Amino acid sequence: MSAIDDVLGNAAPLVAQTPWRRVAADAAAWDRAGRALAAGEASLLGLWGERGVVHLALLAAESGEIAVLSLDASAGGFPSLGRVHPPAIRLERAIKDLFGLEPQGAPDARPWLDHGRWGIAAPLGAATQAGPLAAYPFLPVEGESLHQIPVGPIHAGIIEPGHFRFTANGEAVVRLEERLGYVHKGIEGLMQGEGLERGAKLAGRVSGDSAVAYAIAFARAAEDALGVAAPPRAQWLRALMAELERLANHLGDIGAICNDAAFPLMHAHCGALRERVLRAANAAFGHRLMRDCVVPGGVALDLAAKGRVAIHAMMDIVRREFPGLVRLYDETASLQDRTVGAGIVDPALAAQFGVGGYVGRASGRGFDARCRPGYPPYDRLTFAVPRRSEGDVNARVWIRIGEVEQSLGLIAQLIDGLPEGPHAIELPRAHAAEGLALVEGFRGDILVWLRLDAAGRIARCHLRDPSWFQWPLLEAAIEGNIVADFPLCNKSFNCSYSGHDL
Repeated sequence: MSAIDDVLGNAAPLVAQTPWRRVAADAAAWDRAGRALAAGEASLLGLWGERGVVHLALLAAESGEIAVLSLDASAGGFPSLGRVHPPAIRLERAIKDLFGLEPQGAPDARPWLDHGRWGIAAPLGAATQAGPLAAYPFLPVEGESLHQIPVGPIHAGIIEPGHFRFTANGEAVVRLEERLGYVHKGIEGLMQGEGLERGAKLAGRVSGDSAVAYAIAFARAAEDALGVAAPPRAQWLRALMAELERLANHLGDIGAICNDAAFPLMHAHCGALRERVLRAANAAFGHRLMRDCVVPGGVALDLAAKGRVAIHAMMDIVRREFPGLVRLYDETASLQDRTVGAGIVDPALAAQFGVGGYVGRASGRGFDARCRPGYPPYDRLTFAVPRRSEGDVNARVWIRIGEVEQSLGLIAQLIDGLPEGPHAIELPRAHAAEGLALVEGFRGDILVWLRLDAAGRIARCHLRDPSWFQWPLLEAAIEGNIVADFPLCNKSFNCSYSGHDL
């Protein structure tokens, strides 16, 4: 019997689909889920609410099976999972802010997304008039010779807002505490009552650098709900877009990390290669970020004839120039001095938080949604998932380097093996149904859970960014480092503000 079977017990099935199922959980099943998470038998995929209900998505550690538990919270609350599993704490705080459902016994009762600017409390729940919020209480730190350094939410660079409260002893960071939520957009509320076309557009705008990955996740969840699959050519084109997106972001990140270590030469060269990728994407699909190119049922447009030529030309340039940049990184002592041993994420902490992407893979967790649970066409492609165990900034750079090389190989396979046939299908008439998808973006795994009403409109859609589990680990990674290394550590994580804040 799997860990998921142990958790679910005799819970009544609400939805039973391959490869996931949703059940009505009672307090005992909820408690078993908490114990499975605390024991490492399952990973937390998502925790979200709606009026009178809270939902928990689990991934079995051994089998890779996915299950969603739905617990009645009509009395206004639910037992906190954060008591036994810290990765759930911020998700529970967000549920309370958005839906007014109280995580009972939670170790942290502070608001998270709600900054007192909405004018209403629990906007997706009872939506009552809200009074002013008290000043946000940052966690105390005791000790001699400590001082605080507040940074943000407005930063010097052209980046999104987030507040970082450092407590330091001289230059050594004793504690970092983040406060996010400044770019909350209400996307899940905007989706309610909309059709799939509008939902797909909103999904592609959750985090601008992951437009393709989010669009694929939403499309696959919609197709899962409707019991259809995109045609093979569309699946391959989606993967081609996803790998172009991954390649562009990794190239940009490698350069930006080196720039924060005072080595702008790498930044310039990697930026030029990233620009090549974006121009190739524009030639192939009519948009540099390939926004709105993925739709439920397939893709909005086929690969342009000039796009194939542009992609091949881009790959030739990257393959010719990138190895020299890798050697430059590896052989520059001043870079190694800054990145090696800085911002370490302990592998045990990475496993506890179920963290994905380059943050997880640099700390020994090799999870990749393209492989498990997997989705087409990656089951027909050859690629490796780079993994290291050092967990520092240097390891996160090398994971990106490895993924650049793997993405180049995948793009070549996708271009050469692109099947003939239609690039989209007409969707069946939408009806009351549910779907779920887990897709690998460049940061890590993205979860989308979608429920349609009887008219085929979106009744509820939850989109979980990988940054939800990565941001807390940045707080742990910076402890003991000097304040001046925070930009370097932060950029090596490159968490999404927008994707987290929704």
